[in-house]
Amino acid sequence: MIMSKPSGLKPWHLVADIGGTNARFARKACDSNALTDITRISVAGHENFIHALEECMEAMAKDSAWEQYPEEACFAVACRTDHDEISFTNSPWHFSRRAASSALGNVRLQLINDFAAQGYAISKLGEDDWVQVGGLEPETGKPIAILGPGTGLGVSLVVPAGQSFSVVDGEGGHVDFAPLDDDEYAVLNVLKDRFGRVSVERLLSGSGILNIYQALCLLGHKNAVQKSPEEISEAALHDTDGVAVETLHMFCRVLGSVAGNMALTAGTRGGVYITGGIVPAMRDFFINSGFRQRFEDKGRFSDYLGTIPVRLVINETLGLVGAANRLAMASW
Repeated sequence: MIMSKPSGLKPWHLVADIGGTNARFARKACDSNALTDITRISVAGHENFIHALEECMEAMAKDSAWEQYPEEACFAVACRTDHDEISFTNSPWHFSRRAASSALGNVRLQLINDFAAQGYAISKLGEDDWVQVGGLEPETGKPIAILGPGTGLGVSLVVPAGQSFSVVDGEGGHVDFAPLDDDEYAVLNVLKDRFGRVSVERLLSGSGILNIYQALCLLGHKNAVQKSPEEISEAALHDTDGVAVETLHMFCRVLGSVAGNMALTAGTRGGVYITGGIVPAMRDFFINSGFRQRFEDKGRFSDYLGTIPVRLVINETLGLVGAANRLAMASW
């Protein structure tokens, strides 16, 4: 139970980045953009979101320097935000805006898509927050694309708007998978038998890595020794399983194709940012993979893609930073 506290304490905002695997919470002072008390909570370890939120609030209440409740809150969530009931795409969690606000003392609560949050964070990144993978310098005043394989595949755009910008979040992870070589066609056919329609998220996500691996094992008449995305990645990075190595190579090639398609579609000469939990964990493998070749392999428009920078984001608090920046920009 959160105890009452005397007045005269420091006011603050609560921000959260809630994905399919983990939820991160942080405190932001009202007069600063700095984030403190960052707390990571496992989705699997909590029956529902409200219990996780109450646990976070109880932990933060132990610091007696702050007000009991935040003045405002912004949650970045890995699902649609246009309904009162929030149901996660790749998680059993669900909650209502009203219940979440009530757990925070009935504060104003803003909900944004998790990849919209990443869009709001891009302008706050420094050179230590990313590694460039080909291309030149980004062009000022041009759109930016963000793609992030994780529990699912998140996609968003940052579009210049006068002296500011707008963030466009969509469901780009669910566009059709378009294979480009014989191995990818073969994997597509295996996944079609299993899922019917095959979206790019069926390959470019944690479960997607498992899907590719199992399909390649089936096609090669081999036992699927690795049982999880983590095991596959570990075996590939240590070169102890040839099918696992080919799985990550295919993952990187397909990601390059999808990122290049997005860059062509939206004219993202401001850059393409790769985020999420999967790719930063295999940074060197990714940089040396066929990603960049596939990104640029667009026939008559290869030169157009060749100048566009791709940046692998290694800042793990991107969603929290974006939620905090959205609060600072909001006039609601």
